[in-house]
Amino acid sequence: MDLEMFFEQLINGLTLGSTYSLIALGYTMVYGILELINFAHSEIYMVGAFVGLAMVTVYKLPFAVALVAGMLGSCLLGIIIEKAAYKPLRKANRIAPLISAIGVSIFLQNAALMIAGPQARSFPSGLNIRTLSVGSVHISTLQLLILVISIVLMVGLQFLIQNTKLGQAMRATAQDKEVAQLMGIKIDSIITFTFAIGSALGGAAGVLVGVYFDSVDPTMGFFPGLKGFVAAVLGGIGNIPGAMLGGLILGLVEMIGAVYMSRYKDAIAFAVLIIILLVKPTGLLGRNVQEKV
Repeated sequence: MDLEMFFEQLINGLTLGSTYSLIALGYTMVYGILELINFAHSEIYMVGAFVGLAMVTVYKLPFAVALVAGMLGSCLLGIIIEKAAYKPLRKANRIAPLISAIGVSIFLQNAALMIAGPQARSFPSGLNIRTLSVGSVHISTLQLLILVISIVLMVGLQFLIQNTKLGQAMRATAQDKEVAQLMGIKIDSIITFTFAIGSALGGAAGVLVGVYFDSVDPTMGFFPGLKGFVAAVLGGIGNIPGAMLGGLILGLVEMIGAVYMSRYKDAIAFAVLIIILLVKPTGLLGRNVQEKV
């Protein structure tokens, strides 16, 4: 692989990795609060893409509005799922909400197949996409836009978590729900808000990926959802900076590895996960936490 191709694959990897990071944040935020893997998150990502597509194709609205609408649609869906499928099982054993999450995922995917049909749909962004040349390296303005939007969303989330009272309440809830409740924090509201923010980020990723690949379909969430989960575990499940880092690393490794093993592009993500877990089971930024008894 020559230097020019390396830098282009680097840009491709960062672009794709930034969307993995957005998906991973949804997984890791929910796990940090509830210690629950929300396997319906991949379908929330898919629904966000379809909402954005509808804004562009049916209502002829600009891409910026479609992106916000996709985030709001996914946010609302995340809240509904939390209230209907997870909240009633909050005191049940851990396997019950896990089965509920898988059930919601299957339901949403089949509902989308019934409503939209199995065929892939083109996502016309309406953006004036150009190719920029830096020396012999070519970068599209769409790639730069996706990177900028993803970075802004991730920085915004980090600011919310670290510098606001709401973020402080989320961190307290993640650390110890019982103590947080004794301090006056409304646990139910914090959990709902966590689902809402994580789902909105997943919806943003869905719209961005739909535009990037110019394709949206009801099964589009399967592999990105798995890779977002891999990114969350890779960085350290429950760790927000870890989810961001894990997504970027996964995108880079996948794109660069695809040059040599294009047929095994999807397998590379899971190979990386296995290697990292063998070396550092808690993930790159994860820490060992002793169980309370």
